[in-house]
Amino acid sequence: MSRAVPARVFGFRLDEASGVPVYRQLMDQIQGGIASGSLRAGDQLPTVRQVAVDLAINPNTVMRAYRELEIRGVLETQQGTGTFISDRKPQRNDVERDRRLDQLVGEFVARAGAGGFTVQELIENLRERLQEKGRK
Repeated sequence: MSRAVPARVFGFRLDEASGVPVYRQLMDQIQGGIASGSLRAGDQLPTVRQVAVDLAINPNTVMRAYRELEIRGVLETQQGTGTFISDRKPQRNDVERDRRLDQLVGEFVARAGAGGFTVQELIENLRERLQEKGRK
C-alpha cells in the first residue's frame, strides 16, 4: 500500500507593529522562503482565500502580493489548480542585483536597529543560520 506524502504547508505571519504593508510582508516571506530553501520550484502556496481567512485580512491584499510576485516571475498561477513557486530565475543584470542587495541589507539593518539589535548581532545570527543550513 502506498501512501501519499503530504505537501509542505507554508504559513504566513504578520507583524502589525513593523510598519511594513501587509502585502509587502507576504511578498518578503515568500521570497525569504525561496532564499532559505524552505520553498522550492513547484511548491504550491495556500490559496488567496485560505491566507485571507487565516490572517483575517482582505483577499485583495493577498492577491496583490501574489500578482506582484507573478509579474516578477517568482510565482506562476495555474487557473483551477493554484499558485506555485516558479522554476524561472529572475533576470537581473549585475548593477540591478547589487543595487537590490544593497537596498535589502539597508532595510534589514534599519529594521533590526529599530528592534534594538546591533549589526554584530545580525552577523552572528546569520553565521549561525548558515552553519545550521550546512548541517542539513
